[in-house]
Amino acid sequence: MTLPLSYRSSSIRLLRPCLLLVVMLLLSGCEATLFAGLNATDQHRAITPRTDVVFDSEHRLALDVYAPAQASHAPIVVFFYGGTWVRGERAWYRFVGTALAAHGVITVIPDYRKYPQVTLDGFMHDAADAVAWAHAHAAEIGGSPDDIFVMGHSAGGQIAALLSTDPQWLAAHGMKPTDLAGFIGLAGCYAFVPVPQDDAIMLGVFGRTVEQQRRGQPVSYVRGAEPPMLLLQGTDDGEVEPSNAISLYRATQAVHGDSTLRTYPGVGHEALLFALSRPLRGGAPTLSDVLAFIQSHPHAKPTTTPR
Repeated sequence: MTLPLSYRSSSIRLLRPCLLLVVMLLLSGCEATLFAGLNATDQHRAITPRTDVVFDSEHRLALDVYAPAQASHAPIVVFFYGGTWVRGERAWYRFVGTALAAHGVITVIPDYRKYPQVTLDGFMHDAADAVAWAHAHAAEIGGSPDDIFVMGHSAGGQIAALLSTDPQWLAAHGMKPTDLAGFIGLAGCYAFVPVPQDDAIMLGVFGRTVEQQRRGQPVSYVRGAEPPMLLLQGTDDGEVEPSNAISLYRATQAVHGDSTLRTYPGVGHEALLFALSRPLRGGAPTLSDVLAFIQSHPHAKPTTTPR
């Protein structure tokens, strides 16, 4: 079994005042302000954005596409944001789309319905629809239908991981998990059963019985028929226990071994994601590790030098 790889850098210590401000803004409910600040520093040059593209008119769901200018047969990442399955919107994550697009990777960021409007079946239906849209429109947006990766952070990591492990969701569109080029998880919720009885949101989303909860737990479905996986996790994560990534890594290693776990000492839950933004990129090698994973796919050849 390959040992997990770790990241150590004094830059984490230097960035802690900035990361502390990030956490304070999150705790104070200033998420929109925080994301607006991160997005104000993103990279626009040589990137073609398409916003408000409707992929589900019945539920009024749309997505944004960030593509390198004149992209052709480029790899595609469908990114699912977090927010405890109850909040978040695609516009907040423009910095993710532009960070990847600047390196040759088309990024699709969809919205999805949230709790209490829907539970597991509702948002998983939306997520599968978004991936099916990316597959059907790959050539139109400059990408390759054979190079579609799913990626997510936190609750979005659970969504992307479930698409990659439980075949029922993509089957509705004539697809299967192995049709995906890979799964990239950032501090996702993969192994959380049983749900604590005082966690009202998770009980509402996944149900109160262990049998119900296992339906939403990606590690329950690992059988060796999953796409390659990259699991990124900060060891200082106080929201999603690192044991989630470790459990999924061990489960996949036991059946096929096509997974990589990278742990970053001193990195917390939000810092892992925010390291994709320009001002916080020194906090963790999230971007370089994601790009290296995409590059390892035989058809995906994004440039690794920002334009």
